[in-house]
Amino acid sequence: MENINRKQILIIALGCLFFGAIIGWSLSPSGNDHEGHAHSGDAASEYTCSMHPQIRQEGPGQCPLCGMDLTPVASRNGGASDPMVFEMTPEAVALANVAVVRVTEGGTAQQVRLSGKIQPDEQQVNSIAADFSGRIDKLYVSFTGQEVRRGERLASVYSPDLINAQKELLEASRMKERQPMLYEAAREKLRLWRVSDKQIEEIEAQGEVNSTFEIYANASGYVTARNIAVGDFISRGTVLFEIVDLSRVWVMLDAYESDLGWLSKGNQLTFTVNAIPGKEFKGTVNYIDPIINPETRTVSVRAEVSNPGQQLKPEMFVNATVHGGQQAQGESTLMIPRSSVLWTGKRSVVYVQRGTADAPAFEMVEVQLGSRVGDQYQVLSGVSSGDKIVSNGVFAIGAAAQLSGNYSMMGRPEAKTLEVPDAFRKQIGALVNSYLELKDTLVETEPDAAAKSSLRVTQALGAVDMKLLDEKAHNIYMPLHKSMQTSSQSIAERNDVELQREAFEILSEHLIETVEYFGIEQDKLYKQFCPMAFDDQGAFWLSAESEIKNPYYGDMMLSCGEVKKTYEKGKLNYADKKAASAEAQHHH
Repeated sequence: MENINRKQILIIALGCLFFGAIIGWSLSPSGNDHEGHAHSGDAASEYTCSMHPQIRQEGPGQCPLCGMDLTPVASRNGGASDPMVFEMTPEAVALANVAVVRVTEGGTAQQVRLSGKIQPDEQQVNSIAADFSGRIDKLYVSFTGQEVRRGERLASVYSPDLINAQKELLEASRMKERQPMLYEAAREKLRLWRVSDKQIEEIEAQGEVNSTFEIYANASGYVTARNIAVGDFISRGTVLFEIVDLSRVWVMLDAYESDLGWLSKGNQLTFTVNAIPGKEFKGTVNYIDPIINPETRTVSVRAEVSNPGQQLKPEMFVNATVHGGQQAQGESTLMIPRSSVLWTGKRSVVYVQRGTADAPAFEMVEVQLGSRVGDQYQVLSGVSSGDKIVSNGVFAIGAAAQLSGNYSMMGRPEAKTLEVPDAFRKQIGALVNSYLELKDTLVETEPDAAAKSSLRVTQALGAVDMKLLDEKAHNIYMPLHKSMQTSSQSIAERNDVELQREAFEILSEHLIETVEYFGIEQDKLYKQFCPMAFDDQGAFWLSAESEIKNPYYGDMMLSCGEVKKTYEKGKLNYADKKAASAEAQHHH
């Protein structure tokens, strides 16, 4: 009986387990879905330190070495072919506090912020020198900085020379009727010592010799230098005082070399001084120093301003904004924030926003900078008006790109594009135009038209003057030229469109190389790829539009393909080892 009960209990338990497994299996998701979910979660949970890339862990946290917050590992999408484009996760973008701004196109009028000091107007500085020798008997200016008025007495001088000259005058005045020339000579002698006619008449009227003569101020202002004391002996020409009139002062500003393109005489400026907060003064630039200071590498810029009430004191610090600065070219300019630029040796790069909000991507673009205007730089080439560039978090993007093995400012590829004459690049542009015409005939699957178009390609190749190239560029272009010539001739000699497409694929490969080495004259060209061409070996071609129109299939599969790369006029191309190895598999 006991054995029967045990068997019943065991059967009931096994039955419960069996039905429970069935119910659990029916309610649980499929194994494939679960695996996919777990995989995606794991991929997004790896974090690293931008300063110590060897530190990696699952989930957020802090670096055990430096204490910095860890950031999600962002990796480039394996489908992206441009090595300059780096893709990040939205979480990584948020943690890096990335902000973007639009490249703006402004007029030539700009504002340049400069700093400097208030200085006395050198044209308002008056030196009072001795016109005769003697001894300082009295001083009426007791300290430097004393304010004086024009004609005010400054000092008394005892002068033996003047005493003797007075005696001669008095003797000559008694004989002026008989010796008028002697009399005039005695008066002239005193005039040479800057004794006025009024003083000479007073001496004659008194009939007595003055033992001292007065020194008077020749201008109103402040005494900035007193070079004498009572009892000092002076010679003729000795500078006794310096008086500065502060009713007009100079604003002396320091401008860097990069600011000079925006500065010119006549620019209006506003400035403030710390001593008078809230008040703004105005002036006009009237002088720019033609020589750069070799120690500070700056140029002095001067403006004259009136100074009623002498509020502006010499040596006050000034913060000024020059308005209406004009670049020499006189053209509208593109401006980007200073914070957007990364410097790598002689090169400057920015990150241009690509992708979408769900799949952010940033392209590293080399730019040529012009003048700096405050917190902005003028851009001569590299970006276009309307482009969105990173203004905050640019270092974080560069560091993340480097950690992920992408090209960055520290691990940047050498430019593939060569410097060639404009005339040669225009000839390549004509070659590309004839090629695009040939491509369109193959899209329409018209072998006769393709044969005629290929003749124009051959003519364009014949018009290319290789003598314009230097030795390095010539050695690169020569084999490409021969191969393109052979391919275009092959298209012209065949009536079978499939054979024409095989030759066109070879022509396309070598023209793409030519474009990457020597640049384009068209605004944009698109490198497009069809993975199914030639029994899934794949093939590339060039197009003037981003829309896919497949020359290898025509109407059969007109839209089969994708844009792999975009070439822009004036933009450098870089060697991509990954793309090069992939393309090598498609050569016939």
